Amino acid sequence: MSETVNIAESQKTIPKREQIEEFEQEVEIDIIPTPKPPQRSRGWLVPLLVGTGLGVGLTGLGMTIMNRPTTKPVVAPQSVNLAPSMSVTIASAELTPVARTLSVTGTVNARDLIPVLPQATGLQIKQILVDEGDSVKSGQTLAVLDSSVLQTQIAQAKAEVESNRAVVRQRQASLAQSRATLAEANSNYQRYRGLADAGAISRQELETRSTTATTAREAISVAQANIASAEADVRISLARVQQQQTQLNQTIVRAPASGVIAEQTAQVGDVANSTQKIFSIIQNGSLELQAKVPATNLNQVKINAPTVVTSDADSRLRLQGNVREIAPLVDPQSREATVRIDLPATALLRPGMFASGAITINNVPGIAIPAKAVLPQSDGSAIAFVLTDGDIVRSQKITVGEAIGKNNVEIVNGLKIGDRVVVAGAGYLKDGDKVQVVQGK
Repeated sequence: MSETVNIAESQKTIPKREQIEEFEQEVEIDIIPTPKPPQRSRGWLVPLLVGTGLGVGLTGLGMTIMNRPTTKPVVAPQSVNLAPSMSVTIASAELTPVARTLSVTGTVNARDLIPVLPQATGLQIKQILVDEGDSVKSGQTLAVLDSSVLQTQIAQAKAEVESNRAVVRQRQASLAQSRATLAEANSNYQRYRGLADAGAISRQELETRSTTATTAREAISVAQANIASAEADVRISLARVQQQQTQLNQTIVRAPASGVIAEQTAQVGDVANSTQKIFSIIQNGSLELQAKVPATNLNQVKINAPTVVTSDADSRLRLQGNVREIAPLVDPQSREATVRIDLPATALLRPGMFASGAITINNVPGIAIPAKAVLPQSDGSAIAFVLTDGDIVRSQKITVGEAIGKNNVEIVNGLKIGDRVVVAGAGYLKDGDKVQVVQGK
């Protein structure tokens, strides 16, 4: 009776066939078919075997679930050919001379600063025609002074000239009349002299005719003197006209030389005088950087040494200059000497500006790449992408040195000669990208 109850309880826990198949599929258990029993009927054994087999199956299922990994196993990726991420250009790291420089600072000044002074004085400035920074040519009109007073004086002087000329003509007529009078007096004297010799007239009357002729000759001398005086007055008045005309021309203030207007020191309405300049001109626009160099470094600086001049205030400013002169004296207070560096003419520079210079003191071999291949990082470092086999790029940390020309930079550390670095497109890459090289390979 007890056995019957146990069998009945076992039959209650037997799952359906569909559930067994589901478990079998999940744990991938091969079900071994049960051999057929002998012909003798053992019906009581069937439930027992089924229950026992199910228990074994469930135990195996539990063991399988416990041993199953919690994550999917890592499958090694198959080897595939990566497609290029983008097209780039490259350049090779090359051996090149690198300038070692001495950093200096100083002030920009005009090499030749020419003052522009008015030639006419006592006149107001009427017009100013140029501004500071303008380029001008020699003889160009820069300003105009008020010439109205001179114009009036010139008109008066010209009228005086005409008046003096009229006096000359009048006196020339008087001279002609005096000469006619003298001729008549001489003729009468000769005629009366004959009559006196013949005794027809008295000697006293002859003397009268002689006196008349003498007076006529003296009148001619007076008339000639008067003409000379009048003519002198004409010359004086003409000279005055010429002088005033010259002063009129001087009311036009012209550039004494070609160059750049450095400063304007007068305004419209100011009265011009011979000691106050109106403008200053940088002749031919020539500027220089007057840099201060410590006495301990003076022996490193050579005449004509190339110098790159820059300004922190204007990133556009990058000029190539040359050392022209080294001052012979050292300031006893600062222990510095002034080095004058010639600069090219440019609208970006003005006298009085502060600028920096890098004076080349020698050249050493170094590695150079295009500056565009250098990628600054947020931590202050820099990298470049190096092209490796299979056109795969890898990032390489580099140390940047001096600028070389306008487009290249020195690489102090991180690259070797012949390394191929990405130039165009470098800013869009990441380590391990495959690229397509379009030039320079």
